[in-house]
Amino acid sequence: MTPGPIVLTLNGAPRALPAGVSPTMTLLDWLRGPAGLTGTKEGCAEGDCGACTVVLEEPDGARVPVNACLALLGQVHGRCVRTVEGLRGEAGGPHPVQRALAEGDATQCGFCTPGIVMTAWAHAREGGDVHDALAGNLCRCTGYRPIVDAMAGLRDDGVAPPAPPPVPAARLEAPGQVFHRPSGLAGLLALRAARPDAWLLAGGTDLGLRVSERREVPAEVIGLSEVPELNVLEATAEGLRVGAAVPYQRLLAALDADPALAPLAALLRRLGSRQIRGMGTLGGNLGTASPIGDALPPLVALGALVRLAGPEGGRAMAVEAFLTGYRTNDLRPGEVIREVIIPRPPAGAVFAAEKLSKRRDQDIATVGLSAVIALEDGRVAWSRIALGGTGPRVERCSPAEAALAGRPWTRAAAEDAAAALEGAIAPLSDLRGSAAYRRLAAGNLLRRLWHRRAEAA
Repeated sequence: MTPGPIVLTLNGAPRALPAGVSPTMTLLDWLRGPAGLTGTKEGCAEGDCGACTVVLEEPDGARVPVNACLALLGQVHGRCVRTVEGLRGEAGGPHPVQRALAEGDATQCGFCTPGIVMTAWAHAREGGDVHDALAGNLCRCTGYRPIVDAMAGLRDDGVAPPAPPPVPAARLEAPGQVFHRPSGLAGLLALRAARPDAWLLAGGTDLGLRVSERREVPAEVIGLSEVPELNVLEATAEGLRVGAAVPYQRLLAALDADPALAPLAALLRRLGSRQIRGMGTLGGNLGTASPIGDALPPLVALGALVRLAGPEGGRAMAVEAFLTGYRTNDLRPGEVIREVIIPRPPAGAVFAAEKLSKRRDQDIATVGLSAVIALEDGRVAWSRIALGGTGPRVERCSPAEAALAGRPWTRAAAEDAAAALEGAIAPLSDLRGSAAYRRLAAGNLLRRLWHRRAEAA
């Protein structure tokens, strides 16, 4: 496989990077360094503050804000990137977004403003709630009200996306580094077998921190974004098929079309920010197997399946069984996560996906609880109650499920289940919460589920 240069369309113009540029350099470092585009700022280098926000312009016209501090050059190879320098109004003057923020007194020191401008430019086309759009941008010195007001009045500028660069190379090289971009599952599996120590990179919103914060330089990376089998997103009679490399922003569009899965959509809107959801994937959440991964408790509660592909063929297993311990899973040597099958809850069932965190938006969960409670004639036929943040892995709470079995769905039943839950878990204390807090909070999430159902009835 012949290596080629890193190519992208930058602010509407094709750009080929010189040979030897590291494909694992962050987009932010390249923009502010060799590219000389210093409008994009570095704030946190963790994907939290949004000062480095740039926009990926998709062929279908979609605008996807992402954190340049987490995106690697290998990930934007072959894509269209827009920075704040690429926004222009008529006759080269300020763009309407820039003018609206300036005239609305929505900026002071200006450090965070370029990222907010790019978020606002994407929001003007993509729509949705302004506060959701801004959740990934931290402004340190203004009130948010002028920013919200300015964004609320924006209109899409109607500018079509530029043409992507010519067909990009599938192998990028720099001294001591190789970035592979397989274009099919067979090629991916062959690479995985030949290079078991290579990083598997999907969205990189977790793995990318090793580059942006720790300044690691991996010798080999296998990018997953171009593998069609990992980008499947399909509604079926039973639920959804979600490829392991499907970004959350695409998954949310499918969830919004399925009312039965609305609680999952609401939870995923609190998973990071639009910038994080533009890159992060469900497969990545499963691969890292964090006990506080937002998406994992609802997958366990719903009885979701994960399908794996490997040198000996494919296999499927429950997500609950796939998660084996603290940041460990059941992947065998040479295997990759192919897709997740998310079933709908039964008709009439109670389905909730909740998390508690210090901030509502853009924060890691302290405790997560998801539940599916199937009712028949007002009684609990069965239930699945999954917890995150209360042990080394996301797992079900069997004592709480047993306390509900066969009983009418009443406040007393919910109270007994909550008490059983509190007695069954042994959470740790850390900076996000004490063990006592986590225990009580988890029980209260189950109690709140009954109250919310009662209020809606």
